[in-house]
Amino acid sequence: MAKRDYYEVLGVAKGASADEIKKGFRTKAKELHPDRNSSNPNAEAQFKEANEAYEVLKDADKKAAYDRYGHAAFEGGMGGGGRPGGGFGGGQGDFSSAFSDVFDDLFGDFMGQRGGGGGRRAARGADLRYNLRISLEEAFSGMQKSINVPTSVQCDSCSGSGAEGGAEPTTCPTCSGMGKVRAQQGFFTVERTCPTCSGMGQIVKNPCKSCRGAGRTEKERSLSVNIPAGVETGTRIRLAGEGEAGMRGGPSGDLYIFIEVTEHELFDRDGPNLFCRVPVSMSTAALGGNIEVPTIDGGRGRVQIPAGSQSGRQMRLRGKGMPPLRGGGVGDMIIELAVETPVNLTARQKELLKEFEDLSSENNPESKDFFSSVKSFWDSMKG
Repeated sequence: MAKRDYYEVLGVAKGASADEIKKGFRTKAKELHPDRNSSNPNAEAQFKEANEAYEVLKDADKKAAYDRYGHAAFEGGMGGGGRPGGGFGGGQGDFSSAFSDVFDDLFGDFMGQRGGGGGRRAARGADLRYNLRISLEEAFSGMQKSINVPTSVQCDSCSGSGAEGGAEPTTCPTCSGMGKVRAQQGFFTVERTCPTCSGMGQIVKNPCKSCRGAGRTEKERSLSVNIPAGVETGTRIRLAGEGEAGMRGGPSGDLYIFIEVTEHELFDRDGPNLFCRVPVSMSTAALGGNIEVPTIDGGRGRVQIPAGSQSGRQMRLRGKGMPPLRGGGVGDMIIELAVETPVNLTARQKELLKEFEDLSSENNPESKDFFSSVKSFWDSMKG
């Protein structure tokens, strides 16, 4: 059976440009690929036919020979080329190469590597992390904080192009801008990162002296960060576009600021609530009274201590905790009493405490209940 015209196979006009030929092939390849046409027994043959046509027409020398001699250019060794008796070797085509082209077309945008390596030329800069320590008072009130971030910024000398004088990079001759090279191993085609351009798809013939062709330089930048009230350890703040500059004019990454709130000498935090352990004297705990406590806003609060309070008793100051970061109400401040035992007593103080103990044996209900239980336990053990 006579071979069909290669232009007709790809559905393009004679004299079509390289881009038109490539577009025609991809359309046909996706339409005819065997994986999509399991019910069509001729799909694989038609796919190979389209691939054969593309293998010839995509190459400038092969295309010129075909335009001049037609299919005869590849029969009987005519045209000077690759395999014995096969001219340029267009007969069987490269099935795996065609599949790779179709795969790039289908998924190249998602992977950032669409045909020609365009997505690689201007690589996005890396995201950066900055750990910021603040005090509990700063977390309570919120603040504007200036930070110095060491990062990569766009080179001023070449405006990020990487070339001396801001000249545009040229297409890599090794991979033709793909950023990768292919090697045939039997039926399979193995792709590797291009060793010449390191996957960028472009090379700089005259690198910028300031950045050595990278298009960016190392520099410390000063940034002002808004710390909202109510932040806590682990809060993450994102500054879009403030990360590392992209390669050769690519977009910058983002800067992520991770907050760490340092421990406070007076307050412990649990979400929106604050805890403060306050020592009180034995006499105040026994007789009751008022005490003054600090609050996180720098103010003072008064707390009424009920008579007979024990260590560990808690009282609440509503609305004196931390402000909400993501909705909800202001937290509370929890006061926990710690009844303090006096030390370094004088002889007179010891005498008074001894007299007080003799007079107050009936006024300690918890002790009375405890020792009564102890006596019952010992009696049961004897029995």
